[in-house]
Amino acid sequence: MRRAVCPGSFDPVTNGHLDIVGRASRLFDEVIVGVLINQSKTGLFTVDERIDMLREVTRSYDNVRVESFRGLLVDFCHAQRASVLIKGLRAVSDFDYELQMAQMNIGLAGVETLFMPTNPLYSFLSSSLVKDVAKWGGDISAHVPEVVRSALLARLDPPSRP
Repeated sequence: MRRAVCPGSFDPVTNGHLDIVGRASRLFDEVIVGVLINQSKTGLFTVDERIDMLREVTRSYDNVRVESFRGLLVDFCHAQRASVLIKGLRAVSDFDYELQMAQMNIGLAGVETLFMPTNPLYSFLSSSLVKDVAKWGGDISAHVPEVVRSALLARLDPPSRP
């Protein structure tokens, strides 16, 4: 079985993330969305909330499942019996960082990394940017699924627009 991991913090999941997951689901028999538990960072959403949102928005993919992990990504990959990581690249700056990580992962544990260029519609999109726009009352409906938009608005309670 060809199995891959799409890792990230997904705080929150965006349409850019979903584009990568959807495309990966067509290439692999199973795709595991790995939600990183990073105890040194406080996210806007808890890990459980992120997992719930991801499960909701990936429900239409029969071969995608969502799991959390802590520690080394390569250890998670081995535990999931996945030999490939899928990473979306938005810009050259993403490549510089991700190449170093890919080289470390292959050296540590033989886990390959497949880079997918982001759909140009999402090349500027990040979870941080979405949170900032939502915080100030901007329209994020084109950038996140409705369940995520609703959760963000409820969590942030953005100021009303003039």
